[in-house]
Amino acid sequence: MAKRTFNPIDGGTLEGLAKILGHTEYGLTGAELSKFIPESGLVDVDATNTKWKRLYNSFIDFQNRTKTSNLILKFINLSMKPSRFIGQNEKFELLRGELNKRLSFIGLKLNESGIFNPVEASRTITEAELRVNRFKSKLEHRNIHPKIYEYCNSELITDNYFHSVFEAVKSIAEEIRIKTGLNLDGSDLVEKALSVTTPLLKINSLGNETEKSEQKGFSNLIKGVFGMFRNTTAHSPKVIWSITEDEALDIMTTISLIHKKIDQARI
Repeated sequence: MAKRTFNPIDGGTLEGLAKILGHTEYGLTGAELSKFIPESGLVDVDATNTKWKRLYNSFIDFQNRTKTSNLILKFINLSMKPSRFIGQNEKFELLRGELNKRLSFIGLKLNESGIFNPVEASRTITEAELRVNRFKSKLEHRNIHPKIYEYCNSELITDNYFHSVFEAVKSIAEEIRIKTGLNLDGSDLVEKALSVTTPLLKINSLGNETEKSEQKGFSNLIKGVFGMFRNTTAHSPKVIWSITEDEALDIMTTISLIHKKIDQARI
């Protein structure tokens, strides 16, 4: 069976790939470039330059000579072998995600096994971001409640953790209002909806003190989420109240649990 020939990659995409692979913080080291450039069959034509330019010039040299991108893709395969990243899954997923944003413009995707799969080529930045979103992928891996995507999808596309959390927390209040018909907000809404004596939503039968304590605890959990995340994000600039990816994932998991409990609540 004849080996497939891949067309040359446009200069902008090629530069983007080189910059990711040669990134100062999370890219390949100089020693790794010295290993994988010749191992993939490329020529190290500019070994003294900065990493990304060194790699870019090697890519361009090959394309100019052969009018194909085969060995460039081979370089990515070799340098992105999952076995090289044992104990460094975060780094692997970061590199893979950033590479896939660029590769999507030429109709390719690097899968979790380090193998290329064909995909429909992206035409816009938004399409590329939507297809390759590490944060959303991690949420899906945690089986996050679908309501979260309904309320903050555009923020998730751009990995905007600050506003993702803000919108997701607001979704709790909205879902309670929809289920109860109340026109309240914040603690007033939660206390009215999840009252132990005259509840509009019950997460159990409230038949004994243990179940009543569970209802109170759930009410306090929601009020705590409002106080810690919704009120904070509403009144603090993003530059002051920063959220890391791990923190955002944990917050979203808590919000997801709340939504699942609300879904199961008796009216």
